Formats: sequence, structure tokens, C-alpha cells
Amino acid sequence: MLSLADIGIIAGIALLCSLVVAMLAIVVLRLVRRASMYVHLSVIVAAAILSVTLGMIATAQYMYVSEHDLVVTFAVAASSAVVTLGLAVVLGRAFARRSERVRMLAAALGQGQRISPDVTERESSELAALSAELAATGERLALAREQVEAAEASRRELVAWISHDLRTPLAGLRAMAEALEDDLADDPVRFHRQIRVQVDRLSAMVDDLFELSKITSGTLTLNRGPVSLYDLASDAVAELAPIAAARQVELVAPERGDFLVMGDPQELTRVVGNLLMNAIQHSPPSSRILVTTRHGEEDDVVLAVEDAGGGIAEADLSKVFQAGWRATTSRTPSELWGRSAGAGLGLAIVQGIVEAHDGAITVCNVPGGCRFDVRLPRHDAVAA
Repeated sequence: MLSLADIGIIAGIALLCSLVVAMLAIVVLRLVRRASMYVHLSVIVAAAILSVTLGMIATAQYMYVSEHDLVVTFAVAASSAVVTLGLAVVLGRAFARRSERVRMLAAALGQGQRISPDVTERESSELAALSAELAATGERLALAREQVEAAEASRRELVAWISHDLRTPLAGLRAMAEALEDDLADDPVRFHRQIRVQVDRLSAMVDDLFELSKITSGTLTLNRGPVSLYDLASDAVAELAPIAAARQVELVAPERGDFLVMGDPQELTRVVGNLLMNAIQHSPPSSRILVTTRHGEEDDVVLAVEDAGGGIAEADLSKVFQAGWRATTSRTPSELWGRSAGAGLGLAIVQGIVEAHDGAITVCNVPGGCRFDVRLPRHDAVAA
């Protein structure tokens, strides 16, 4: 039986041999650092086998093992080494192939291609997790690209409509100015009045563009305070009643109720006014526009504007809040009291203001028309 001293010496010899082999393995790994993964794995396995073999040789010399026993030990070690190295090469190549597949997924991701999640089923758990994350990242990037493309298309359409809408009043202003300059205006007072109307129209468009730019750039500043939705809606109905009467459209104000929200009165007034003007422009004569306020299903209140303008095509419901989008001819009316249908900014501005108030706006078709629902957090809910 070996004594503790002999065991300590054997352990020291084995440790020394292992350290020498480890240093050699590190040198070899640095030399082949650019080689394939299975080469690295083969070097590590070979180093482990060599460490054991050298330890056995050194220990055999110390213990004076017989030549027969030493040959048997070497034969067993050699057989194990061949099998282990072969297994290392096979596993290394398999790992290299899987790594190459992950590299190809990353390359496809860089090229903007969608990555199918089912490729992860052939991988090991670690590589499968990496591949799944690449697939999820690719899906998020694809969605982001689609959003950017949609925003770019909307921007181009907006620029086109703005250019068209600016050209018309500018051409009218130029013609009237030239007529006045050449003393060809038979009624200068009427020309001056028309010039003022066109200037007001241009000012409204510039104001809309400025408001939209603040919303899209995130610089919209809100002066929040308790606001009554009933007061907002009633004031807007009273202000726009003459315009509605000119179209023979009836505005129905909401019933009195205690619906308080925390918001900017000026911006929320713009929301209600834009929705009502949109409804008036789209409503046929002898129809009604119904404005209601109510408590929502959660801690919010709802202001609804319902018109009888024939509704919106189901395929277009998701586009009504895009800047620059215009509906069909039936829902794109001509100028009304000096106010045109605009460049499709009104509803985009409404959505931006509502979302800045932590609310949401939706649109749906109802019998004979459509309804816009503005949901805003209740004042007491915000305070809580």
C-alpha cells in the first residue's frame, strides 16, 4: 500500500507533467488561433492525453514498474488517445458546421433577409438560443424597415400634397396682385378680401405643418391642468355651428357631465375642432354630427364624434391617421368657407396630441358614417 509521501510525490509528478503540457498547448493554440474550431478542440484533447501519458511515464520511472506493465499501460493509453482524438475531430467539425450556419444567419440578417425560426431546431441548445435570438432580431428589424418605408412613403405623399395645396393659393395671390398692380381689378375691395382669405388659408397650413413637426420631433410642450371635456366639446360646437349650418349639417352637443381629464386645454381644443371640421366636411346636407362624452371601461373618459359621411373603406381605416393620406373623392371635399381639405394633416395632428396626453384615438364605421373615439385618462386616475 502506498504511503502518503509516495502519493504526494506521484501527484506532484503528475502536476508538473500537466503544467509542462499545458504550456506547450497554449503555445500551439496561439500558433493555430486562426484555424477552425475542430483544430482547437483536437489540440485540447491531445494535450489532455499527452498530459496523462507523460504523467504515467514519469510515475512508472519513479515506481520502477516492470517493462511488461509499462507496455500494457502505453497500449491502453494509445488506444484511448486514438478514439478520443477521432471523437474530438468529429465533434469539432460538427460544431464548426453549426457555427458556420449561425454565421450565415447573421450574414442574412445583415442583408435584410427574414430568418426562419425553424432553423434553430437542428442546433444545440446554446446555438439554438443564439439562432432564435437572431431570428427574433431579424423580425424586429424587418418590421422597423417596413415602418420606415411606410413613413417615407407618407412623407413623400405629404410633400406632394403640400406642394399642390401651396401652389393653388400662391397662384391666386399672384394673379390678384398682378391685376391690382396693373389696375385691371374691377372690384379692388373684393380682391383684397380674397387675398386675405388666401393668406389665412396659407397661415393655417403653415400652422398645421409647424404643429406636426413639433409632434414628430417630440418637442410638443403641454401645459397640463384639469380640463372638462364637456366644456371643450360645447365650445367647439358653438364655434363651428355657423360652418355646419352653411352645409345644412346639424351639430349635436354632448349632454352635460363631469368628465375631467388632465391635459393642455389649447391642444385638446385643437383635437375637438379638427375632428368636428373633418366631420362637417365629410357630412352630406341634412345630416347630423353627434358629439358625446362618457366614462370608458377603464380609468379613462371617451369623447366620440360620429358623422353620416358614408364611412371609410375597411382597407383605409388603418391609414386615416397617416400624415398626407387622403380618402376617396367622396371623403375629400372641396374648400369650405375658405378652409380646404388640407394636406391630410388634421387627423395626424389629432393622433399626435392625443398620444402626447397618454391617450388613444380609434376610428370605426357605423351605419351611415364613421365614429372617432378619443380616450384620455381621467383626472382623478391621473392624480392617483
